Parts: sequence; C-alpha cells; structure tokens
Amino acid sequence: MFASLLTNIEYWQYLIANPLSLVITVFQIWMLIHAIRNREWIWAVFIFIGWGLSTVLYYFMVYRASPTSMRGFELPGAQSRKRIKELQAQIHHLDNAYHHFQLGDLYFQRGKLDEAEKCYRAALERDPNDIDARAHLGQCLLRLKRPAEARPLLEGVMKEKPDHDYGYSMMALAETLTALGETDNAVLYWQHITQNHSYPRAKVQLAELYLAKNQPDLARAELKDVLNDDVHAPAFQRKRDRVWIRRARGLMGKL
Repeated sequence: MFASLLTNIEYWQYLIANPLSLVITVFQIWMLIHAIRNREWIWAVFIFIGWGLSTVLYYFMVYRASPTSMRGFELPGAQSRKRIKELQAQIHHLDNAYHHFQLGDLYFQRGKLDEAEKCYRAALERDPNDIDARAHLGQCLLRLKRPAEARPLLEGVMKEKPDHDYGYSMMALAETLTALGETDNAVLYWQHITQNHSYPRAKVQLAELYLAKNQPDLARAELKDVLNDDVHAPAFQRKRDRVWIRRARGLMGKL
C-alpha cells in the first residue's frame, strides 16, 4: 500500500491539503529510511508494504530501544523496565551496593545518564572499592561530557585490572584521553586494545586518530579489518556494531 502511495500524484495532492496525513507519511518515510540504513530488512519490508501500525511498532521496538546518545557505547547487560522495578524494590528493602550498581547499568543502557550517575555514586557510597561501579561511573561521566572527572576513575581501574570488562573500560579511557586532547596517549591505548580484541569501536576510533595525524595507510588497514570482519559476523554482532560499520564505510569513502 505504501509503495503505491509513493507513486500516486493525486495522493500527494491530498496530503498537501491534509497536514495530519502529511505528518504520518513523513514519519513513515523517516522510519523506512532508518530501517534500511540499519539493515533492518524485515522491518523495512513491513513498513514499505504496510501502513501505520508497522511503523509505530518499529519506532517503539527498534528506534526507541537504543537511545541515540548511547548507540555504539553499550555496556554488557539487558534493558528491562520490569527489572528496573524489581531493583527499586530490592533497594527499598536491602539498600546494598550491588543493586544500586545494577540499576545504574540499566539506566545507562537506556540513555538515562543522570539517573545512572546517581545509582553508581550510591553504590560507591556503600562499597568504595567496587571496581565495576568505579569503571561504569567513569564511562557514565564520559558520556555526560565530563571527561576530566572520568579520567581518574578509569585510570584507577586500569592500574588494578587492565582488561576490565573485556577491554570496555580501556576503550572508555582512550575515548576520555581523546576528549581531553591527549591523542598520543589515546593511540597507545587503542593500539593495545586492537592487538587483543577485534572491536570495531576501537579500530574505527584508532583509524580516525591516524587520519588526524596524517597516517592514511595505517587508518586504511584498520578500516579494512572492520569491514572484512563485518561480512562474516553473526547477525546480533552486526546489529550491535552497525554504528561503527557506518563510520568505517564513511571514512573509507574519503580515503
């Protein structure tokens, strides 16, 4: 139905005269473009041939599921409103560091960074030595554009456990150093990460720093690795890393 509407001149004349219908159609086109860009092929088909309901479902189940500010920067863990309610109840009765920390992670994943910061700080008030809470608070502060506050937390974690969170904490420190303008130190951390992990998030940001330092050959090698690995990656991994894959393609197009 949607496909026929796109080619129906009389329908577009009708839309111009009916603002609400025009808004609905623009919204549908917006969601269709988003689905195609993110390789949500099944959703794209339903949006293209359907009308209304499939678009609304996509908006709430896919588009809203990953807040823009957090795409590509997820922590290990799942998002769940039900789990948030459970943790709030457990905190009310037990008030321990672990539950505050878990709630912070859920808020982080949902892009509610101010709430996440409060939870991480509450966890550290109850257990100041919790390395996970310190690391995730550092990541949270970085996403809140407060890298100077994030740095000592993340550097402390690196001294205790360099591969904390499977390299995610080190990636956050590298991003923090980049935000603070210490790109030479950031490159050293990114190189260490890419030697031990194949994260597109790390390879793409290392490539960006190589380009900034006028080292296109080194950047090209990192980007080729990202794009070659993406072809053979499982579907869940490709969906998780799609932000970085798009950035890699964009950078390759400029080389």
